Amino acid sequence: MPLRWSIPFMTDLSHLALPGTTLAIRVTPNARRAGVELVEDQIRVAVTETPEAGKATEAARVALAKALGVAKTRLTLLRGATSRDKLFRLD
Repeated sequence: MPLRWSIPFMTDLSHLALPGTTLAIRVTPNARRAGVELVEDQIRVAVTETPEAGKATEAARVALAKALGVAKTRLTLLRGATSRDKLFRLD
């Protein structure tokens, strides 16, 4: 059964969805509620997943893709697989 993530609060980031763009995000795992917000020019992604075996990273990728209005397969993780600070590239 595939995992599905529900994102209760989300900022529209579609204006940032340009091919080749790199996006630096800050991930908060084990959050009480999931969401994406833009705080002082920094993208913050809260996920309810635990930071083990890449679950939180994958949940953050799905949430970011949804906020950007693109397919999750277009986001490539460049840096930060085990860090809270991650860098994604939009292909």
